[in-house]
Amino acid sequence: MTNVNETRLNELVGCVLGDIGGAVSVPLVRIGDALGLYRKLKEIGPVKADELADASGCAPRYVREWLAAQAASGYVHHEQGLFSLTPEQALVFAEPNSPVNLIGGFDTAAAMVENQPKVQSAFKTGRGVAWGDQAGCMFCAVARLFRPGYVNALVQDWLPALDGVVDKLKAGATVADVGCGHGLSTILMAHAFPNSRFIGYDFHADSIAAATAHARADGLTNVCFEIGRAQDFDGRDFDLITCFDCLHDMGDPKAAAAHIRKALNEGGTWMVVEPMAADTLEENINPVGRLYYSASTMICVPTSLAQETGLALGAQAGEKRLTEVIQSGGFKHVRLTAKTPLNMVLEAT
Repeated sequence: MTNVNETRLNELVGCVLGDIGGAVSVPLVRIGDALGLYRKLKEIGPVKADELADASGCAPRYVREWLAAQAASGYVHHEQGLFSLTPEQALVFAEPNSPVNLIGGFDTAAAMVENQPKVQSAFKTGRGVAWGDQAGCMFCAVARLFRPGYVNALVQDWLPALDGVVDKLKAGATVADVGCGHGLSTILMAHAFPNSRFIGYDFHADSIAAATAHARADGLTNVCFEIGRAQDFDGRDFDLITCFDCLHDMGDPKAAAAHIRKALNEGGTWMVVEPMAADTLEENINPVGRLYYSASTMICVPTSLAQETGLALGAQAGEKRLTEVIQSGGFKHVRLTAKTPLNMVLEAT
């Protein structure tokens, strides 16, 4: 080899080795979550490996090796033969309502690997991979990935950032949640604003069935779910329409914007929640951009290309491009109202 910078090479190899370590941690983290090892360790730690195995009903030899891998990854604390979770580790791995719980990210990574053959084939054909044809656990994984942000910010920060919307919701508004998936966002709003009526729409029948089951389990009477596409769902005269992390997945988001504009009443608001992104690749070369570009390659772009038009905005479209799409539907005013490390919130009127 010629003209190889040894320093840069060693840095790259170190980086890739770290990535491989993270990749092979995916099944281990999911095992720890599924078997309750993180939750039990938070509850009883610091403990020896065999004590955690006994408390969780698992085989000691497997638990010892699992804990060693977790300690090497920095996911579990180890000191003098005892294992525990620090408060920070517990927030990431053991507390489902934590704003930084990242278990859903590991679930999504596993689903992306399962999806590889279909997307790999699509690279050659240019066709899409329909949302209903994605990996079996993709829908649950994506819902779990976004859940911490919704639980901790939707009612507390994002809705109050919209002009006058919370007052309408408290008094009694009619709301459509378009692209609702498993209905997490819809159900959170329905709980928070019992005087308002919520309808969740999604084109994926299995997701609508799951959302309906979740609402029924919660005993909610002010929410329902219907199969419908963003560009032609039923219903008119809405006070608020929401789209959570789905506009970029749509085949024809411009047609969706136009239909949503017609479905709002005079003075109605469209809230668009999208993955956090700047407007250029150079600005998105960071850990969040890395996550979203990868997910976009494996999930978002194939989903859009499988639909009519197939605009394929991608998960890193950015505020400028999203604003153009929203305004193409007839909205005059678009503003950024809130943001987190993973999401941006746009208000369109």
